[in-house]
Amino acid sequence: MNFTVSKTNIVFQGKVFDVKIDEIEYNGSGNKSFRQVALHPGGAVVLPLKSDGKIILVSQYRYPHNEVLLELPAGKLEKGEDPLNCATRELTEETGYTSDKISKLGKIYTTPGFCDEVLHIYLAEDLTAGDHAREEGEEGMEIVELTLNEVEAKIRSGEIVDAKTICGITYYKLMER
Repeated sequence: MNFTVSKTNIVFQGKVFDVKIDEIEYNGSGNKSFRQVALHPGGAVVLPLKSDGKIILVSQYRYPHNEVLLELPAGKLEKGEDPLNCATRELTEETGYTSDKISKLGKIYTTPGFCDEVLHIYLAEDLTAGDHAREEGEEGMEIVELTLNEVEAKIRSGEIVDAKTICGITYYKLMER
């Protein structure tokens, strides 16, 4: 780093994220600048893989884009929550499935230019069907089961545009099987 942070202010505190503004000073020149950062607790993403090879996705309305997106199940971490616990919770909440075989595929920084959000991506296998426990606002969510080839086709065609889903599928394809 070629700068030091001289002042930090939290300028917004919200339900999903906070915003801070750091005043920085460059070491060589002494020039001052500002950095705005969205502070997000992070989340967990889960790729549920059925024994027949189908991947379970959810179709849900996303307010910022005013459209329905096809995505892997995911959710926000509670303060201090282990990402594995979050992945397990979101799997059941959104799909009704449970799994005793969940393994980490990797992590991603969603928008490192202005946000500190980290998403932890997991693979869930040996699924057991059950009842979902969706939160308010998730009532219209639908489960969609697709083969890996079908998911890849939807990514290529632009039907799947969700970054965490594309990354989760990529991690899954790259793992040694």
